[in-house]
Amino acid sequence: MRLIIIISLICFASFAAYSNGFEDPKKIVVNLSGTWKFMIGDNKDWASAKHNVADWEEVLVPSSWENQGFPGYDGYAWYRKDFTLSGEFKNATLELSLGYIDDVDEVFINGVKIGHKGSFPPVYWTAYNAERRYLIPSELIKFDQTNTIAVRVYDAQQDGGIVHGQVGIFAKVNPLPYDISLEGYWKFKPGDDKTWLQPTFNDAGWNKIMVPGSWEDQVSKSYDGYGWYRRQFKVDASAAGKRFVLLVGKIDDLDEVYLNGKLVGHTGIMSDFPYKNATNNEYRSERIYYLNAEDLKSGQLNTIAVRVYDAGGGGGIYEGPVGLIELKRFVGYWREKKKQW
Repeated sequence: MRLIIIISLICFASFAAYSNGFEDPKKIVVNLSGTWKFMIGDNKDWASAKHNVADWEEVLVPSSWENQGFPGYDGYAWYRKDFTLSGEFKNATLELSLGYIDDVDEVFINGVKIGHKGSFPPVYWTAYNAERRYLIPSELIKFDQTNTIAVRVYDAQQDGGIVHGQVGIFAKVNPLPYDISLEGYWKFKPGDDKTWLQPTFNDAGWNKIMVPGSWEDQVSKSYDGYGWYRRQFKVDASAAGKRFVLLVGKIDDLDEVYLNGKLVGHTGIMSDFPYKNATNNEYRSERIYYLNAEDLKSGQLNTIAVRVYDAGGGGGIYEGPVGLIELKRFVGYWREKKKQW
């Protein structure tokens, strides 16, 4: 029995190493706990790094704003914080952790929105129990210079603000960086319509959703069923004739992935009728889809559409990595990983 347990632990460790093999463990590189600038009210100009906050109040983060001199206040407020980040992290995956925010938030880095959770009035719903973890696109960071975080918050009742949890910037060194990153904002729409896979479909009226990230935290508090993601991206002309691997992270529960109108991968079997869909832990699987050379249009815009069915609980593309890696680099990386194991 003892031998069986030891073997099982070794197998589990090997699986964990495989499933997390795209990135080294994360570490905190900027501690953001402490004093922040703070102002009640709402003004979209406050997202700009150029806005002067010299006359703003100072509060401690994390802590409810009621405990920082604003008892009984419900409504909108903004937080601001400057930070610097070393250039040694240019090739790392950067993640901003803001703990738990009561109730709704939008987050900006140097004036550019990087994520949100919950929904502001007039269609309000709270995300007070969702941990705030947002990917920071490295192109937004001015390394070795001053950067600005701005957080817009709406509180409906009781405690408000960045109330508790770990607050800081984490870095995960990526030994296999993307050739094309697909993390960030995508278009999203609940429902199901096969015409949505076509590259020519007009998705201008769709919601914006951060990928990776569950759709419950961003566009619909308790939605189960079908949903579609769409995104356009350009491939450099130098990619002509090369083969790539498409990573779509982890999806809850079933998926079909279309590239320029062609089905290039799926996990599980999805029916057009929800009562026929059966799930069996597909949400645990990393989506790794191998493309043919002709699947990508080099030097042109490409359209990816992801059809998802969620049977219950969290839904959508909830965890990375999400991007494209050239096949030769991908295979070489995993061969080297296997030797290490």
